[in-house]
Amino acid sequence: MNPSQRLDATFAALADPTRRAILARLATGEAAVHELAQPFAISQPAISRHLKVLERAGLIARGYDAQRRPRRLDPAPLAEACGWLEAYQRFWEGNFQRLDALLEELKQQQRQQARPKRQASTRPVRRHSASPPRGGNR
Repeated sequence: MNPSQRLDATFAALADPTRRAILARLATGEAAVHELAQPFAISQPAISRHLKVLERAGLIARGYDAQRRPRRLDPAPLAEACGWLEAYQRFWEGNFQRLDALLEELKQQQRQQARPKRQASTRPVRRHSASPPRGGNR
């Protein structure tokens, strides 16, 4: 399986809540099929189908212990999926940081516009001119 197919299989396996619950249980330690089936109101063949999907995705491995066939979590495919998601996380974090900077800039502009402007003086303005007043006698 190539990396793209492994990633597809991982996300397809994780898409089902029953399979996610099985993985959560296996995160605490290995378990036999009947132990994994206990919390679910589904048949043994249905649990076996879920386990096959998880095995094909590489998320769980089958052990051999005398008469038991315990399953255990294999975290490698989850690590690959996390690595793939981290690239998008960095992308979105960068976008959010730029958005935060823009919002802060807009807030600063609003604060500046909201400041009361100085009132113009109501006293008449005296104009001084070097030329003589107009309209006098000539």
